[in-house]
Amino acid sequence: MHVFRGFHHPGIARACALTIGNFDGVHRGHQAMLALLRSEAQHRGLPSCVMTFEPHPRDYFATLAGKPELAPARIATLRDKLGELERCGIDQVVVVRFDQRFASQAPQAFIDNVLRAGLGTRYVLVGDDFRFGAKRAGDVRVLDAAAAGAGFDVARMNSYEVRGLRVSSSAVREALAGGDMAAATVLLGRPYSISGHVIHGRQLGRHLGESAQGRTDGFRTLNLRFNHPKPAAHGIFAVRVYGLHGRAGGQGESEAPLDGVASLGRRPTIDDSPHVLLETHCLRWPAHLGTEGAYGKLVRVELLHKLRDEARYDGLSELTAAIRNDTDNARAFLAGYAAQHRQTSRDRI
Repeated sequence: MHVFRGFHHPGIARACALTIGNFDGVHRGHQAMLALLRSEAQHRGLPSCVMTFEPHPRDYFATLAGKPELAPARIATLRDKLGELERCGIDQVVVVRFDQRFASQAPQAFIDNVLRAGLGTRYVLVGDDFRFGAKRAGDVRVLDAAAAGAGFDVARMNSYEVRGLRVSSSAVREALAGGDMAAATVLLGRPYSISGHVIHGRQLGRHLGESAQGRTDGFRTLNLRFNHPKPAAHGIFAVRVYGLHGRAGGQGESEAPLDGVASLGRRPTIDDSPHVLLETHCLRWPAHLGTEGAYGKLVRVELLHKLRDEARYDGLSELTAAIRNDTDNARAFLAGYAAQHRQTSRDRI
């Protein structure tokens, strides 16, 4: 999959079948739309193309209004969104910076400058609530009216439902905010996960639990940066980790995952960091990594079950006790989770 920043790039295909959206989470509704786009693209002999935005348009307008609280919580980082789009078989993605210049385009200017001149659109697929152009003045009817003269076909996809519920990014955010990871899995079609390169932290975890004799059972962590101030999920989770033995490339990793417990948030007891971190402690640290071998590795962490919200403790001893309790609870959940999945696999056979 080719990724381009902006549509003024010589490597972009001269003609394409296009869909447009934020695709936060790439949930099952998105996946159905992308499958239809791929089918239409193949039928027409065109590359499939997704145009998406960074920042999210609602981030931009919330900042413009001086009300950051109006920005939506973010389900996925840009890395994870692009990874899921690639897994769905998309040929090229154009990431557009959503700013004042882009937001102020009239609908016809968007059609002329972006769809026709920028992307050579021959087919465009949009959702039933699609709006575009300054003040959201453009909709599917505007696209339909312009289509013949602009040289592209327009198709609209209705809402996608699972178990009678409309699948949307808002529904995924609601499930994650409520800690309902099972509901999030149903909406996403996969367990919710976050990926990234392991970065250096303060190395406090490896010293927590140190005894008076200097021995330690430490809580060494893998630290991933979540590059958005408002993650849709937050708290302490039982998790599985991929990538410490190889590449964390997606749902088809052949390696056995490592069980763990993770904190997603701002570390209120330690430093109330302005940055959101996913800190994951593997229940059994891979011996071959030593103390430094995980840094720089690209890992993927599945958040399977929420144990509790983040909390502020009076000191490191209370924090250590809480982590030990979280570790025990995560181990118990993951043992049951593994047994359930073994039974499910036998039933399928």
